[in-house]
Amino acid sequence: MLGITANLMREQMTIHPALIWEEDTVILVDAGYPGQLPLFREAMEAAGVPFEKLHKVILTHQDIDHIGCLPDLLNASPQKVDVLASELEKPYIQGEKPLIKLEKVMARLNDFPQEHREGLKRVFENPPKALVDKTVADGEELPFCGGITVIHTPGHTPGHISLYHQPSKTLIAGDALAVVDGQLVGPVPQYTLDMDVAIQSLKKLAQYDIEAVICYHGGLYRENVNRRIAELADGR
Repeated sequence: MLGITANLMREQMTIHPALIWEEDTVILVDAGYPGQLPLFREAMEAAGVPFEKLHKVILTHQDIDHIGCLPDLLNASPQKVDVLASELEKPYIQGEKPLIKLEKVMARLNDFPQEHREGLKRVFENPPKALVDKTVADGEELPFCGGITVIHTPGHTPGHISLYHQPSKTLIAGDALAVVDGQLVGPVPQYTLDMDVAIQSLKKLAQYDIEAVICYHGGLYRENVNRRIAELADGR
């Protein structure tokens, strides 16, 4: 789990992309906000994995804080880096369709401080984009790093995916779950397109034997993960 911390609109925010690697394969899950390439380089180096060894980027979904740095990552890499995402998210990531939450963000533009409005408008009117080299499907097992299972977990966005790293029994949840004040919680309602569908996705996650979960917002959670996800799926 990487910790990428930056000041955004006068507020310090930390996101938690995941890095999975073995001798010949280095995979980054999600790509942060625009302009964070130096922070990714530093975080990967601190983890003992040089940026130059990056082979693949898997995007859990299309939101700007997950695709933001992707074009810079791809351009800076000395080798071809494959991008993987779900079929439903692909046209948004590639810029063929406007980001699904764009209209909602633009409607809230006046809620942001005056000095940030123009910058936000430019980013959201011309969001980062990149080609998706391979689409992944629900239940697909990626033959990397001991085995990674793709889990279709819609709700936050229609094509949101989570990843289950089989050897470590670690769930990379994207935005399907979050950690707030040390407690595992469900998807944040104000950023989730369909809460009913998102709760159904939690029921699917509860079927896996999970010892640790990495949430993009909030970080790592290890305490009785399966029981807690089951509680959330039951609305508790």
